[in-house]
Amino acid sequence: MANAIDPSSDRPVYKQIADLLRAAIISGELAAGQRLPSEQELVDAHGVARGTIRQAVMLLRSEGLIEVQHGRGSFVRARPPVRRLGHDRFSRRHWQRGKAPYLADLEGEGRVASVDVLEVGRSTAPEHVAELLGVEPGADVLLRRRRYLADDTPMQMASSYIPWSVAEGTQMTQADSGPGGIYARLEEAGHRLKRFTEDVAARMPTQDETRALRLGSGVPVIRLLRVAYDTNGLAVEVCDMVMAADRYVLSYELFPR
Repeated sequence: MANAIDPSSDRPVYKQIADLLRAAIISGELAAGQRLPSEQELVDAHGVARGTIRQAVMLLRSEGLIEVQHGRGSFVRARPPVRRLGHDRFSRRHWQRGKAPYLADLEGEGRVASVDVLEVGRSTAPEHVAELLGVEPGADVLLRRRRYLADDTPMQMASSYIPWSVAEGTQMTQADSGPGGIYARLEEAGHRLKRFTEDVAARMPTQDETRALRLGSGVPVIRLLRVAYDTNGLAVEVCDMVMAADRYVLSYELFPR
């Protein structure tokens, strides 16, 4: 990394150093798992105080790009992202061959998927869910809460809400919803799926989310709210997901209309 610090710039020096390190990480010059130059090496390379280097390192840590190991130094985080293919993951062919969308995502990446089922049961619809489902707040719904992992690394938390009138008496009310997941069961119940909507936003995680997803310091989450509709325009599922932002690439294919 060449010394490109501009002392006349309005941008603080520690941010300029962080910019250089960040560019080296993104370009692959500093590879996943590789140790960053030591504090002293960076001090010597840039001619700045040790405190300035520490500020730069802490900024990269807050962005989730590096992890600091006590007594060993700073290392580029190993962040193999899962590419979530928005144009393919809801293809009917996946659940017809017994693959729920998450399993299809991981299969395409050559990763090992697993799911922790945290809760399945009759519940009441929160206000924002009720609005999306077109039911009264507090109406009965089936709640399914899960944690999804890839190669034993937590990737996302998800809570699905399905109108109880749709879910009652189906395998969706069981911990194991069967091959193809709940979308296969919805279609078996006569609700042929026509379209999905997704709203995507980013925020910092709660303490519970940080713990459940084993997030590094400063790593944000993606909050994705999905609604599934059948061919009659009925909303048959709301899925509220929280995803580790450094473990996903959200990929969409769009067409002009």
